[in-house]
Amino acid sequence: MRTYGGDLARIDRDGLTRKLHVRKPYVLEFSSNDYLGLADHPLLKEASIRAIEQYGSGVAASRLMSGNIRMHEELEKRLARLTGMKSALLFGCGYLANTGLLSSITSRDDLLFADRLNHASLVDGALLSRAGVFRYQHCDTDHLEYFLANRTCRGNRFIVTDSLFSMDGDIAPLRKLEELSARYDCNLIVDEAHAIGVFGNGGGVCREYGIKPHTVIGTLSKALGSYGGFAAGSAELIKYLINRARTFIYSTGLPPAAPAAALSALDIIESQPESGRKVLDMASDFRVMIESSGFSTAPSKSQIVPVQVGENRKAEAFSEYFERNGISAVAIRPPTVPAGTARIRFSVTLRHSLKDLNYAAQVLNSINRDMK
Repeated sequence: MRTYGGDLARIDRDGLTRKLHVRKPYVLEFSSNDYLGLADHPLLKEASIRAIEQYGSGVAASRLMSGNIRMHEELEKRLARLTGMKSALLFGCGYLANTGLLSSITSRDDLLFADRLNHASLVDGALLSRAGVFRYQHCDTDHLEYFLANRTCRGNRFIVTDSLFSMDGDIAPLRKLEELSARYDCNLIVDEAHAIGVFGNGGGVCREYGIKPHTVIGTLSKALGSYGGFAAGSAELIKYLINRARTFIYSTGLPPAAPAAALSALDIIESQPESGRKVLDMASDFRVMIESSGFSTAPSKSQIVPVQVGENRKAEAFSEYFERNGISAVAIRPPTVPAGTARIRFSVTLRHSLKDLNYAAQVLNSINRDMK
């Protein structure tokens, strides 16, 4: 019979044990992805309550059965407009969107060229696709071009990348990726999960740069303060996903409260397009505060601000120190990040004040002294 003690002991020995912690409402939260502070916004809560009163707590079926409500379709139209694409399709979450998309639009005849630091959902989607997969060095377009020039196939080729990388806070070289995709006849797929709501007046980095990829992936669970995921692209692509994406076909539709909250969030973002820029400016100030304490935040260019620690247990100790000082800043360790790059990952949100950022930087500044 399968046992787990040996593996658990190895995980603990390597300083990689994960535990669930109940969120404490009194701490200063730096591990949330609620970038615009909308998750508990009164308008989102009111919209969710109205949706529950109208439709109930769940739709109780897949959308291809009886689980499709008008709110789902309204949100898809709004998300397509937000991202500058023709159509969009909701999934149960961003993970299901990525695995469903990549496993349905590719085959054994195809090739995927993926950034080495792509999110796990893109990695798993690539594995499920059964296509050939080549992982180029992070943001290294020369390495990618080498693969593009020397790896051919009978089918289609795809370049797959995050736009904003969730652990380093850096931005993919999307203009160069768009150029390479055109030159080598590839489809460009961009996961905008952490950029939606923040960049491009809410539409993501592709909208900010004026780039039109083959597909945009996004989520409702970060800056939009709700839950769910989506894929956006051509009308033909969305029709194909409805007929082929297993994670869509065989999943219950989003509960009414989720699209209702996301629609309310989109209303707020459209009325306050400067919100994302405000978050980015705050994060820029925070990086200066941290670096003045002797820590590096490179290569962050966004609201995600990493402080690399290196060793797993040291990162845990940093996190525990922050918690003792009233701050939630979770240690990020392998396999979420490469071995030897354990870190504290700060998320700057509109919930934070300048005073909050200063305090977090001061606590970080005192860590080396006190931990000695």
